Parts: sequence; structure tokens; C-alpha cells
Amino acid sequence: MSTRLNTVLALAALYGLATCAGWVFSNLGVPLPWMIGPLVLSATAYISGVITVKVPVKTRPFGQMTIAAQVGLAFTPAALTALLALAPLLIGAALITAVIASIVAVLTARMGNMRLAQSFLATFPTSPVEAAVMAEKLNIDSGPIVLSQTMRIAAVVILVPLTIYSVDGWPDRSGLIRGGSFDLIGNGFLALLAISGALLFKKLRLSNPYFLGPLAFSAAAAATGLEPTAFPPLILSAAQIVLGTWLGSVFRRELLLKGGRLVVTSAISTLLLLGIVSAVGVGLAALFDLDWEILVLGVAPGGVTEMALTAKFLGVDLALVTAFQLTRIFIFMPNIPWVIAAIDRYEKRRRP
Repeated sequence: MSTRLNTVLALAALYGLATCAGWVFSNLGVPLPWMIGPLVLSATAYISGVITVKVPVKTRPFGQMTIAAQVGLAFTPAALTALLALAPLLIGAALITAVIASIVAVLTARMGNMRLAQSFLATFPTSPVEAAVMAEKLNIDSGPIVLSQTMRIAAVVILVPLTIYSVDGWPDRSGLIRGGSFDLIGNGFLALLAISGALLFKKLRLSNPYFLGPLAFSAAAAATGLEPTAFPPLILSAAQIVLGTWLGSVFRRELLLKGGRLVVTSAISTLLLLGIVSAVGVGLAALFDLDWEILVLGVAPGGVTEMALTAKFLGVDLALVTAFQLTRIFIFMPNIPWVIAAIDRYEKRRRP
């Protein structure tokens, strides 16, 4: 009982400090403050060893479902029509990202003296949890993989918005993240859609159920004119705090100390992948006469939850950015397991 109470108090203190960090970042005008602030605070606390209690992974679905349900409201009939016209670009961008990630994975394997299968799992944009599960099935050390995947998402969440701000200027876009109003029926309907979608997708054992399920149900409601009420700012901020705190808590002190050379290799490969993919995004934007911010966020190798939230905060085409990210997920997720398994078999055949 005493241990459980200490854990609860430590988590309460962590979330309290994370909320304060979000407030500070918000007043400083930092983009995505309620996520970046808690992320930086949480990562600092865990790397320094000040806090050691584990943040339950079960807290992440709340943030995912909240953001996904909100994002789904952007998929109006007009938006869906525009997305269908851009289908070749969506698919092409995902395939280009796969090629770039493969090249970076090979370079990472050589720099970090890693197995190629391990390097691919650490480099390809996917969920850190799902990458770890695939690694364990193949008897591959999942520690460096989780660290690399988390480092990639954190780098994208922090660097992409800051880069866009530095190029476009540092305007006050705080109003763009505002959601709807407190409406018991409308908000309740949206929450019901989010929970129902998550439970159904989890029951069907589909990938990323806590995002894709709520997104599908919310988008279907928006496309058919049911118009559920968007969540108010307080709920959106709480979702960001939960996501940022959990993401920062993955940077545990012992994992970084144990990583050694792999930590440096992961950081280099993350920046390399992000830099090349972003440059490709800018090139595609010029080629197809689209805003470069949309393409950079669309092809960014971050999590769909984080990129959708970033797009909403920065005021760019939310539906299109989400469509880019979802297209990559639908292409990558069914194929990553068998590709990694094939690489693993190839490596085992080559071993003495």
C-alpha cells in the first residue's frame, strides 16, 4: 500500500510539473506548448534520475483517442474529394519515405555495429511499442529500438514546429489550437465515437487502434453531417500533457547509459532521416504547387497522433497532413513484419 501510494504521489507531482511546463512554454509562445513543455520536463527528470517511477503506457490511449476524434472532424465531404485527387502523391510520398528509411537503416547498422534487422526496426517510422514487439518475436534486443523510435518521434515533435516557426516567423497561433465549447451532448457524442472506434479496432486487432478507430468513427460522423461538437481547449491540453509526459518518460537514465555508442548513432540517424525526408517534402511541394508546410508535416517520420496535432496547432491542412501519415501507416504496417523477418533470415544464413 505504501509503495502504491508513493507511486501515485510521484505521478501526481510529475503531471503537476508537466502542466506547469506547458503553461511556461505557452506564455513563451513556443509551438505546441502543452506537448513540448511536458516532453522536455519529463525527459529531463528521467534522464537526470530525479524521477524513476514508470509512467503507465495505458495513459497514452487517452491522448490518442482525444486527438484522433478531434482530427476526424476535419474529414468533411469536400476534404475527402480533394484527398482522392491527390492519392498518387500520397502513395508516392510513402514509397519514397520507405526508400530513404532503408538507406538510413543500412548506414545506421554500419555506424552502430547493429544487426540489419535491428537497424531497420529502429529506423522505419512505426510505433515504438509495435517495433519492440516485432523485435522480441525475432529475439532481437528491443532496448535500442525503443530508444531510437522514441528519439525519432521526440525530435520530429520538437524540431519540425520550431523549424516552421523559424522560417515563417514567430506569429501568435495560439488561437488555432482551440477546440469547441463545453457541450455535454455534443462532446459526449464525440467521446462515445472515440471509445467505440477504439474498442472495435482493438477487438479486430487492427494496428494503432486507439488512433485509427476514433479517427474512422469521427470522420464518418463528420462526412455524413452528424457534426459532433469538438472538444474544448481544456481537454485538448490535457491530452497533450499526457502524450508529452509519456513520451519524455521513455528517455530513462539507465537506457541512455547502457546505450553508449548506440545513443549517438540513433541521434545521427534520426536527424539524417528527418533532414532528407523534409527536403523531399519541400521538393514535392514545389512540384505539385502545395504549401511546403503541408508536405513537410505529411512526410515527417513522426507518429500520426503527434503530426496531426502539430498540423492543427500550426493551422495547416489537417486532413491532408493526416492523410499523408495514414497512407504511410497503411503501407508500412502490413509489410514491415515480413520485411524484417526476411532480413533476419538472410542475416542468419550468412552467419558462420
